[in-house]
Amino acid sequence: MTRHSAAAPRTNPVRTGAFSVWGDVARPATLTVADLRQGWEQHRAEVVFDCATAGPQHHTFTGPLLREVAAGTRPDFDPGRRKERARFLLAVSGGDGHHAVLSWAEIDADFGDAPVLLATRMDGEALDETGAQLVVPSDRCGARYVSAVTGIWIGRSPRSRVSGPGGPA
Repeated sequence: MTRHSAAAPRTNPVRTGAFSVWGDVARPATLTVADLRQGWEQHRAEVVFDCATAGPQHHTFTGPLLREVAAGTRPDFDPGRRKERARFLLAVSGGDGHHAVLSWAEIDADFGDAPVLLATRMDGEALDETGAQLVVPSDRCGARYVSAVTGIWIGRSPRSRVSGPGGPA
């Protein structure tokens, strides 16, 4: 992984298909599809999702689990403390302006265990030139599928400012 400042993620990565991972992490990184293919176990997901403009889509994606890639940046929580992990979010941005937010608990094996992928292949075709794709196999619609990933921010959820019977959450 290539390191760069957590405070200033690259918005225009120098490598084709590269994206930045930054935020409340010890090891910010810039990764490519080739890095994803070489650095982590590849998983396969056959998915069907409803696209608002094109109807049902059937695809096969291959790539590493988002949780494994994100864990490699060493998020700023104690991995042994479940409640700490549950406070973290992942915000994924794509080259076409789409964004998706997931909770760490959604992808964590102790919680939702969702097999969310950073795809390196779609229907057998390599995504090296177009960039990695976020794939959320459990979603019925394709709104959280993000093409040409340009960045992943990992960080703490802001404290709720809403007060209930027990005071601030």
